[in-house]
Amino acid sequence: MLIGTHHVCFTVSDMDRSLRFYRDLLGLHVMHDWVTEAEYLRTMIPLPGLRLRIVFLGLPGTHVRLELIEYLEPRGHGRAPATNVPGSAHVCFDVSDIDALYERLRASGVECNSSPVLITSRANYGARGVYLRDPDGNALELRQPAPGI
Repeated sequence: MLIGTHHVCFTVSDMDRSLRFYRDLLGLHVMHDWVTEAEYLRTMIPLPGLRLRIVFLGLPGTHVRLELIEYLEPRGHGRAPATNVPGSAHVCFDVSDIDALYERLRASGVECNSSPVLITSRANYGARGVYLRDPDGNALELRQPAPGI
């Protein structure tokens, strides 16, 4: 039986570049940062010569963490799939001022799918949102809750 959520994870190709995005641009704080070749991980992730750099970032307003993993050995290749491909995923972050964050991201060279739009569906009616990608192509959604919520 599920009892909670510990973390969500993205695989990244360059941890330092990803930290500039998640920590410096989005404002997440680093909780842990280490390199590991732990045997239990080699059992869970059966890849030859497994060596990882793992960073846990705290997500505001929750105990859930964002885990970033850089596969130092063996190196991976490719980019995250398009959002309509089964197996793709995204994380949605709530933000207090979507316009200011959008402008900050754009000024830093981050490409968004659009400018922030009004959400008119049932569950998020009145909120505003925008989709974008991190430096490795992982999909993210930013959502400013509807006024008064």
